[in-house]
Amino acid sequence: MQALLHGFLSCRIVVAWLSLALLPFSELRLAQADTYAVQSAKHVFQVNKVLDGLENPWSMAFLPDGRMLITERAGRLRLVTKSFQLHPTPIAGLPKIKAAGQGGLFDVAIHPDYAVNGWIYWAYNEPGAGGWGTALARGKLQDTQMTSVEVLFSMRPKSRKNQHFGGRIVFDTGGFVYLTLGDRGDRDRAQKMDDHAGSVIRLHEDGRVPENNPFVKLKGALPEKWTLGNRNVQGAALHPQTGKLWTHEHGPQGGDEVNLMSAGRNYGWPVVTHGANYGLGTKIGEGQTKAGMAQALKIWVPSIAPSGMAFVNSQEFPEWSGNLLVGSLRAQTLVRLELDGDAVVGEERLLVGQIGRIRDVRVAEDGLIYLLTDAPNGALFQLARTRH
Repeated sequence: MQALLHGFLSCRIVVAWLSLALLPFSELRLAQADTYAVQSAKHVFQVNKVLDGLENPWSMAFLPDGRMLITERAGRLRLVTKSFQLHPTPIAGLPKIKAAGQGGLFDVAIHPDYAVNGWIYWAYNEPGAGGWGTALARGKLQDTQMTSVEVLFSMRPKSRKNQHFGGRIVFDTGGFVYLTLGDRGDRDRAQKMDDHAGSVIRLHEDGRVPENNPFVKLKGALPEKWTLGNRNVQGAALHPQTGKLWTHEHGPQGGDEVNLMSAGRNYGWPVVTHGANYGLGTKIGEGQTKAGMAQALKIWVPSIAPSGMAFVNSQEFPEWSGNLLVGSLRAQTLVRLELDGDAVVGEERLLVGQIGRIRDVRVAEDGLIYLLTDAPNGALFQLARTRH
């Protein structure tokens, strides 16, 4: 009996090895990772855990040669090989980063003409006079060293609070770069024109202030400001067809928002909100609407704590084309929003509680979707459509 069982198991092992041997290298690598299938409303897809051991990862970017950059909130920029191996040495040469509370190293983004100019941009919590605040820098990667580093923007005034930094970076098609900022835990700052907090800023790619920014000629206003009234924008993406900037932001105890951003618009915080005071549930501001203040395209009550977002524009997930993907920290889910023009007309929640707090969402050039989970042992997941 034991001999028969041993022979049966040996055959199973041989068959398994032969099956793996017939797979292409990329599929072989993924077959050995943590992999399972998920049925969504429109696709069956595989979830592949391809890397772990990351400390509170915040963002990722894809280099043209197939490698990746991943930020860790503690202040480390990590290099990941094409085979999803984490380089043991963090990239050196970044400016000093203040890691405290929600603050640290945030978004990383590749210049649209990276193949020509080599610029890499990152957002981070910069210490300085009066405390610390969100800054934007760029540099050029040589091996594991960042060179030619330039600080393009530093928010002011700085403070010693450790929340609501924003920190997302988006390039548009006109040569401008956008950086999202939070209210730094001081809600009234979001309505002040002489304060960067609670806004989206717009710069030329080299850090110069555009002459046509909406508040350039307004006395007392900071010229970098492009919007105001934003609480804490942790998701931003450019619509691949319209070129419009979409964002989402955290609300207080409800009232998370998806917004379509426009130059000079006031998005209301803290004058109007669908959220309430933490622990009390009491009203904030003047209500949910006010003339002259923008209305959100989508509101979540209760909060999902959104972070990271990306438009789907690939053949890998054709039935999701034009959809908006949003990561969620509190609800631990990937939210898929269906759009009709600028209107949100449908929502599906995927991976609920399966992989943890989703901090970032990206769609690679090959159409595969990548997710980062925010944890002391954070992980990188790959989503690929299952073909029958």
